[in-house]
Amino acid sequence: MVTILFYGGLRGAVSDLAELPDWEKLNPHQKTITKEAFLLQLKEVYCPRESWWSPWIKIERNRARIRKNAGSDEWYDFYFADTKQDTNLSSNLRQHTLLSDLRIVLDPGHIGGKFAEMEGRHFVIEEGKPVREGELSLQIASKIRTLLKREGAEVFLTRESLNPVTKQRPIDFNEMAKNWVRSRFPNLPENEEGFHKWVRKRSELLFYRLSEIMARSEVVEKLQPDLVLCIHLNAAPWADPDKKELVDRNDFHVLVNGCYMGGEIAYDNQRFEMFERLLNGWSEVEFSVAEEIAISFAEKTRLPAFAYKGPNALKVGDVPGVWARNLLANRIYSCPVVFLEPYIANSKEVYQRILLGDYEGEKMVLDKSRQSLINEYAHSVVEGIKQSLLRAE
Repeated sequence: MVTILFYGGLRGAVSDLAELPDWEKLNPHQKTITKEAFLLQLKEVYCPRESWWSPWIKIERNRARIRKNAGSDEWYDFYFADTKQDTNLSSNLRQHTLLSDLRIVLDPGHIGGKFAEMEGRHFVIEEGKPVREGELSLQIASKIRTLLKREGAEVFLTRESLNPVTKQRPIDFNEMAKNWVRSRFPNLPENEEGFHKWVRKRSELLFYRLSEIMARSEVVEKLQPDLVLCIHLNAAPWADPDKKELVDRNDFHVLVNGCYMGGEIAYDNQRFEMFERLLNGWSEVEFSVAEEIAISFAEKTRLPAFAYKGPNALKVGDVPGVWARNLLANRIYSCPVVFLEPYIANSKEVYQRILLGDYEGEKMVLDKSRQSLINEYAHSVVEGIKQSLLRAE
């Protein structure tokens, strides 16, 4: 759903629940990046197809003109640095070589508990124990925090329980959801069950996918970390959703922010947020951490790297498994963000490892001796961060 807002009588478009961007916040970055470096970041990380960005960005000899809002001919002028020596992109981890210097926020994906089914992050095989990603991600984040704190890092979690961070609930979005359903299905009678079903699903999505992440972004903003790690597990589509059967596939991938598609950059807030990330130079930190964690995952888990096939992701760098995507969390958290998606939770091997929980040493899983998945995940992440610091020296 596009939210229409008015700028002094002119119409603009922002994503649901988003606010109008304040383009003047980019002023401190004026002349901090050369034209060549700007275009390199734009084309190779943030928006790879010129047809996607050309309606919104005009490149001139000494400046980029960025359309401020979709309903006007008003532009923000960003001026390039004259020479490479004038550039001053900030990249936090370049200044650190020890974990004890770092302030890290871990963001355990989803919520879990009674919200897991609503989120679509819950499954049960036959009479087995339910698998809920929000609960697993919290366990993993807690283990990572313990390991990082032993190394002296300052570590925080965006949530400590199976409760939402946001104070809002689905009912708070009922009217917005009704308007969305009316615009999408104008011929659907409002007294029919189908209408109410769509309203419920839309209000729930606004709650757990948007309001919850936005509330966590406020936590990140207050903590001002050097790095955020979003802790997730991936899952494969069910061949038959009504008859859930575990899959053979198992792999990993790691995400940095980027690959804004044409429909995304058309939103005023997303266009602004893209440039905020580009001009802060956060991709350098994200690449360094993401690549080293991907290498660590590959070594410790012995899993293949996943490869996207659609236009919503862009392969970046030379390390297998590292991709750029425009996700809400890695867009609106105001610092370098690395989004982790190892393992296929509904694969035969991972499901067995999840059921075993956390444990010391190793246990047999499908004829292989394996440490706990939680321990393996956590140690892979910590080793990757250590290596990224060595790489920054």
